[in-house]
Amino acid sequence: MSTDFEEKGMGIKPYVSDGDFSEDPELPPNLQAVAHKGFLGTLRRYEDLMDKKIGVEAHGPARMLPENRDPAYSKWSNQIVMALMWASGTMNLSCFTTGFLGWELGLSLSQTIWITIVASFVGSAVTGWCATMGPATGLRQVSISRYSMGWWPAKIIAFLNVIEQVGWSSVGCITGGLALSAVSDGKINLVLGVVIVAVIGLIFSFVGLRAVLSYEKYAWAVFFIIFMVMYGELAPHASLSSPATATGLTNKGACLTLFAVVYGSSNSWCSIVSDYYCQYPVNTSKFKVWILTTCGIAIPTCIGMVLGCCVGSTMGINQEWADIYDDQGVGWLLQHILYPRGFAKFLLVILVMSGIGMNCIAIYSGALSIQQFAQPLSLIPRFFWTLIVFVAILLIGIAGRNHLLLVLQNFLSLLGYWNTSFFVILFTEHYWFRDGWNGFHKYDLTAWNTASKMPVGVAGFAAFAAGIAGAVIGMDETWWVGPIARKIGGYGGDVGNELALVFTLVTKQRVSYKNIALPSYYSESSVSAVVGFSSTSGTL
Repeated sequence: MSTDFEEKGMGIKPYVSDGDFSEDPELPPNLQAVAHKGFLGTLRRYEDLMDKKIGVEAHGPARMLPENRDPAYSKWSNQIVMALMWASGTMNLSCFTTGFLGWELGLSLSQTIWITIVASFVGSAVTGWCATMGPATGLRQVSISRYSMGWWPAKIIAFLNVIEQVGWSSVGCITGGLALSAVSDGKINLVLGVVIVAVIGLIFSFVGLRAVLSYEKYAWAVFFIIFMVMYGELAPHASLSSPATATGLTNKGACLTLFAVVYGSSNSWCSIVSDYYCQYPVNTSKFKVWILTTCGIAIPTCIGMVLGCCVGSTMGINQEWADIYDDQGVGWLLQHILYPRGFAKFLLVILVMSGIGMNCIAIYSGALSIQQFAQPLSLIPRFFWTLIVFVAILLIGIAGRNHLLLVLQNFLSLLGYWNTSFFVILFTEHYWFRDGWNGFHKYDLTAWNTASKMPVGVAGFAAFAAGIAGAVIGMDETWWVGPIARKIGGYGGDVGNELALVFTLVTKQRVSYKNIALPSYYSESSVSAVVGFSSTSGTL
């Protein structure tokens, strides 16, 4: 492919490829020629140029073949990034603020801490398992889900992914903006603070995976030191003796609701985690991937949230702190508590950067999910969709800037519900129907982007819909309390994830076994090659 610019006046002549389309494996043959003509060709030429000049990732969601992966990823120094990148993305002000929910729900400090730790590890273990599919397949998580969800239902996952990543990044921008506003003594208003944090995250995610991983690999150490300093100053104020204000069944309901929120925070990465693992060698230990990812998410999340639990426990006995938090937000509260004042401002500036790690991950995966939603959307380079995601983040971040805790409680719980169903479908398909105990030999990885060779998605869609139905009747949100959740205490108790798991598992099994003999369940060409089934013999 030619790389020379052909100038005409002040513009660039629309680019037309020389006919070698092998560099665009994410595109089906019928779209290859279109991608390299006219305006789309010009955009792709800009992308190629930026890739060569500043390393902007140009290959989109295409599968990373084993022979094309960077050998450097086989080194331990790069594999440890499987933990460090999540540490940089989760040890932040958003997690700290989530820790206040235990107090809001009327739980004691000891209850809040134990629930936070257990829920974080359970949710992180879910994400850790999904991560093991990345090195083995070389695919992004949405593309992997096509084998389990089906070609068409996987589009639902791509759509939900975009919403999820925009929401996550918006939360990071709000908390970072609150910190910037406090540091500047109000001279930087919250709106401007949200914009500044969003722009910095955009810069890293615009370049691509290499820039995101480079930032995440080292940023965690700074945040860890800052949080340890904050523990030294803030933890002694924790109120260990304050009893739970919620009692009886209401207390149990509050425990379930807090578990759902924290679990949703940690398992919400399961639908994108493989986006960052497709460069690792095929033979990378699955246990290594699982343990590094699980601990990389759970431990930093606990560090941030438990500190928030400690500070939140004081809100009922320290009216001055409670008033500052209610009126001005978490940034001003931290500046008031930490000392000396100049040092407090320095810590807040550093903590602003902690939200950028989460933004990098969210913006990058959000753009990739758009490209995987429909093949024609992959015609447009990733950097364009990165800009679109950035605009959406700004709009939601600005709109929700004054309701952070409410956004966290509702948003994080919603993430947990559908990600639980997503995990159950992938897990059951992998082990029950594709002999996952023995690897990925029943996955036709060359067909990842060919609709005719993918499952239609009857069982996947039915199971996912059933899981959502279970979540609806069991969720406990400010805007909706399901009929089952309503029976647990005075304010309800969230059992949406538990019901989503059971409903999804039962439906997936029953519908899959009923439809496994139907030619419409798996495409004719993929049945024997992918799952070892012959539509003529009716055997597995």
